[in-house]
Amino acid sequence: GDTARWIIGDTESGSGLTRRVHVLVKPSRADITTNLVVTTDRRSYMIELRAGEKPYMPAVAWAYPAQPTDRRQVVPATPMIPDTVQRNYRYGLTGDTPPWKPVTVYDDGRRVYVEFPRGIVQGEMPPIFVIGPDGEAQIVNSRVFQNILIVDRLFGAAELRLGSGKRQQTVRIVRTDGIKKDRLPW
Repeated sequence: GDTARWIIGDTESGSGLTRRVHVLVKPSRADITTNLVVTTDRRSYMIELRAGEKPYMPAVAWAYPAQPTDRRQVVPATPMIPDTVQRNYRYGLTGDTPPWKPVTVYDDGRRVYVEFPRGIVQGEMPPIFVIGPDGEAQIVNSRVFQNILIVDRLFGAAELRLGSGKRQQTVRIVRTDGIKKDRLPW
């Protein structure tokens, strides 16, 4: 989001099982908007922030239902990244050249894998927006594994965006295998 006009930080309270992370957000002025992605161990939340004169939401919290004590906690499976021979390298990159610009983009016929430079921190990864047939940007289901953003569907065009206004950096991903984006089955 807009880190120039919004002050964003985090702090912790408690320890061990009672440890909680608090995300703090404060606008520098009224009448501005941005987005915020909060990732937990269970979900990702995409939040639209709007600053106004009044009223405002002083706190937002999420609570998850307790798991039954007789069940074992399920460890999420490690995603299967396709072998090199199973990869379709049919995507081109255009736009800005930020330090987080993907190294490569490929698919396995079901999902798109956006590979970022090694050492990227999850908080530095930009959100991905798939460009629909009408030209509108849409948020899609995705997840992060190490330095790879996994999008749970194929697409003809998408954008990675970080920042806002004049400071926004955008990298466009375009499928280059000759299929027109308005003829894609999705």
